[in-house]
Amino acid sequence: MLAISKEVRTSPVAKAYDLCGATYGSYADGDTSNLFRFSGPHAYADCQVWACIMARLSEIRLSGTTSLSVLDAGCGPGTWLKRLVITAKEMGFVEISARGFDVSAEQIQQARVNCRGLASLPGVRLEFTVGDLTHRLPEADNSIDLTLCLYSVLSHIPLAELPSVARELGRVTRGSFITTVRPVGSMASGLVAAMSDVRRLRHDQRRNWCEVELADGCRAAFSFHLFSTDELDSLFKGIFEIEALEGLDFFHGRFAADPRWNPPGQDLPQALALELAKMEKLLSANPEYNDHANQLLLIGRKLATAHQSDKQRPRPKLTLRSARQH
Repeated sequence: MLAISKEVRTSPVAKAYDLCGATYGSYADGDTSNLFRFSGPHAYADCQVWACIMARLSEIRLSGTTSLSVLDAGCGPGTWLKRLVITAKEMGFVEISARGFDVSAEQIQQARVNCRGLASLPGVRLEFTVGDLTHRLPEADNSIDLTLCLYSVLSHIPLAELPSVARELGRVTRGSFITTVRPVGSMASGLVAAMSDVRRLRHDQRRNWCEVELADGCRAAFSFHLFSTDELDSLFKGIFEIEALEGLDFFHGRFAADPRWNPPGQDLPQALALELAKMEKLLSANPEYNDHANQLLLIGRKLATAHQSDKQRPRPKLTLRSARQH
């Protein structure tokens, strides 16, 4: 276990996610008692992200390799790595090395509990550590097959440090990179808790600062930045070949069950769900609407790897729409 610096322990972001403890996982990941039945307010986006991850795992496995290395930067309670390790084992990977890290010691503790037992599987090396993405990563150059940085982790990084963070993520990645962030036109979010549990929310985009007061009186204040599509593209251009940059969840989050405006229940009526899916597909195909989604999804491939792959065999461009077909 890595030593936790005082700077990490006392950062406003760490304090905010420490404060929420186990309740954050329920808000962020829904009901994970059935790990692959995505639920909760982010269910639609989760399904699309998982389809992209599955497409990458399939590509790696079909190349003939049976080893896999994964890094989850800002892993929270470890839900995504748990899904990934279980699936990778089922796909026939015999050696899996996976590390998740987060600035919140409480979330890392939750991850260790949630993934208890996975590390004892044959061929699996899984660890969760407390760490700050603005620091140099311990991974070697070009050592990671799949790097994840999901759900607004990058939004907590000071703007001045984002370029160096992007380069560091690129340094350790030899394969693919997947990230999601909140765009400038997204719905208001409690970030650390569901909006139904938020008493007061103030987000100052000019200062990149957010203040949240929860229904129980607890308060948190931390850095938070909303991205434009062009900004996210510029951040990783030159580091990764950007294969997809699309909006996720234009409508589903607005129709999620919420006692303040929508009927209770986890599932949308089927007819409504089908219509929303059609609208989602239509808008995600138009770059002009990306900034109005609730999430931006970027899929990148390390440039050197992309060039080598192009020489070896033809490879179609992977977009969100093609990933859904896998």
